[in-house]
Amino acid sequence: MPASPSRALPVVIGLPVLLLLFALITWQVLADGPLIGVDERLSRALVHPDRLSELLADLGNVQVAVPVLAAALAYVAWQGRAGGVDRWWLPPLAGALALVLVPALVAPLKAWTDRPGTPAVPPAVGYYPSGHTATAVVAYGAATLLLLGPLRSPAVRRVLVALCAVLVLGASYGLVRRGYHWPLDVVASWCLGAVLLAAVALVAGRTAPPVSRSTRRSSSGTPSSSNGPS
Repeated sequence: MPASPSRALPVVIGLPVLLLLFALITWQVLADGPLIGVDERLSRALVHPDRLSELLADLGNVQVAVPVLAAALAYVAWQGRAGGVDRWWLPPLAGALALVLVPALVAPLKAWTDRPGTPAVPPAVGYYPSGHTATAVVAYGAATLLLLGPLRSPAVRRVLVALCAVLVLGASYGLVRRGYHWPLDVVASWCLGAVLLAAVALVAGRTAPPVSRSTRRSSSGTPSSSNGPS
């Protein structure tokens, strides 16, 4: 069942805003614009390497984020196939492809922008955008989007969304706090990851459980065994 226009509209409107913000940050990085000075001052105020920031930054590691997404993909695929969902394989495939696109997009951008790291890391370049942040956004975000379909309890759905936000924000904070990335590296990856998640959301919105026979009869006006003549 196609996604309703009311649900697709925020995604369509939000995508240009995200892309424009990402382009603005990238331009500032390339041109060493005024936002870079603000970014560096903010980084100096936030950087304080410790064990907690190290652990939070690890939430963006492939070894941590990918198994979470893989488990969600397997569960959603199993539920969809068992429930007879039309094109049950499409949402898990979209989630997997979104994560595959992360290094495919991030690696060329790192080489192009050639941004140096913070003083807290050894001298090197290629820190923009943050690959760890993009991995966290897409892995945890796609897992959440896909799991929202099978879940019916509003309370459980809210907890899942809150947990996703905690994981993504925790990884982002850890990367900045530890000094692994500048704040703008992280913000740019939020934009990039959100664009990929928008595609996953649109694909997931186009699948739905099949309408049962009794439901079709009721909707067409044909009496069912429960309300028809004996």
